[in-house]
Amino acid sequence: MKTPPPVRLVLFDFDGVLARYSRHARLASLARVAGCTPARVAEVLFDSGLERAYDSGALGTATYLQRLGDGLGCRIDPATWIDARVAAMMADPAVLALVAAVASRAQIGVLTNNGALLLDAMPRIVAPLFPLLDGRVLCSGALGVRKPDRAIFDKALAHFDARAQETLFVDDLFVNVQGARVAGLHADTVVDARSMRKLLRRYGLA
Repeated sequence: MKTPPPVRLVLFDFDGVLARYSRHARLASLARVAGCTPARVAEVLFDSGLERAYDSGALGTATYLQRLGDGLGCRIDPATWIDARVAAMMADPAVLALVAAVASRAQIGVLTNNGALLLDAMPRIVAPLFPLLDGRVLCSGALGVRKPDRAIFDKALAHFDARAQETLFVDDLFVNVQGARVAGLHADTVVDARSMRKLLRRYGLA
């Protein structure tokens, strides 16, 4: 078996990799605040394209929250949004321990399809990885492009001053892995701590 080249940067996806995400729990949390059904929140947030527009960088945070609140008939401030996001997430301590261990061998970072508000929620969701991840989380909303577009990987490499052939990207969706591979990165899917450990060992990182 061919030995993989040295990896100097590992980029992790957030939702589905560093923490499990329950859309239902998030919708339920916002519905309680708005006094409506989770189905109504889904219509305003997802079916309308509002969330995707925010994740893509087409909307700023203030406009995004204003439109979300208008659609739900109530005020949604950053704290309310963050509380709902935190309620929807559950981190696996074994995964977080693996990521922390990688940080002693290579640079680490996060590359996620989310708007900038996630930056304020992450320290509550994956607290053991902070301050390791301070300044090392890249959101698609801030970059103006979403995975699996090649441009987002090029921007991530530029941010970390890294070379594609020395970078490993980890995601739970194969379509995003394919995008990373097109950009020249090493990339693979993981679904839990076991699969992540197996992948990291392949690159001498665990």
